[in-house]
Amino acid sequence: INSAPLDNKAVRQALAAIVDRNLLNKRVLRGQAEPIYSLIPNKFEGYKPVFQENYGDGNFDKARELLKEAGYSQDNPAKIEIWYASNSTKRQLVASTLKASVEEKIEGLMELELNSVEAATAFKNLDKGLYQTFMLDWYGDFVDADNYIQPFLECTKGSEETGCEAGASQFQGSFYYSDRINQLIEQQRQEQNPEKRQAIFREIQDLLGEDVPFIPLWLDKDYVFAQKNINGVNLEPTQQFPFWTINKS
Repeated sequence: INSAPLDNKAVRQALAAIVDRNLLNKRVLRGQAEPIYSLIPNKFEGYKPVFQENYGDGNFDKARELLKEAGYSQDNPAKIEIWYASNSTKRQLVASTLKASVEEKIEGLMELELNSVEAATAFKNLDKGLYQTFMLDWYGDFVDADNYIQPFLECTKGSEETGCEAGASQFQGSFYYSDRINQLIEQQRQEQNPEKRQAIFREIQDLLGEDVPFIPLWLDKDYVFAQKNINGVNLEPTQQFPFWTINKS
């Protein structure tokens, strides 16, 4: 987010307003996903749908307004690159759908350029700032909201002026830096009162929705199949099977 035009917060907000998750779920994901409006999954108690509250879905009027406020026009459109892994047909279709929406609804105020790259190459280069935007997926390592916030937003070295020079945000390729976010991440890790901790996560999500260093899109639906005589099969949020609950009748 340190390079033009995404260094302008209004442009990032406009891009967030353009995204129509319900359209993506219907047209590309075939209903096999859930629209998500925060980095924290909606199954967590601290989830706050800030992107739905701030931008809605396919809010093209708001997107055009933001782009005009940022100084863009048909003669001077905001040009944004959308990158995705070349082995992902799903992400290619999502990117194509976003591009079609922009071309149809934004009246020439924004242009999207679609690019693909081999996944291993992309992950080697994310922290170098080579990609204006990149579509990523994420699976939590443990069942806690922290695991969906800290790996994206925390920065250990940087400033508001330089952006993130080292830390999770730089590693994920956004280079977002916020003193307040860093403070809140540390606070929630030390807070032992669950209600106070959820309040901290809500403030973090408010800042996420305002600054838009990332745009959450969807949660995949997962399915587990077992024979009729196999009982106690459950899939945990971490994609783990608790084998001790499984039994055969």
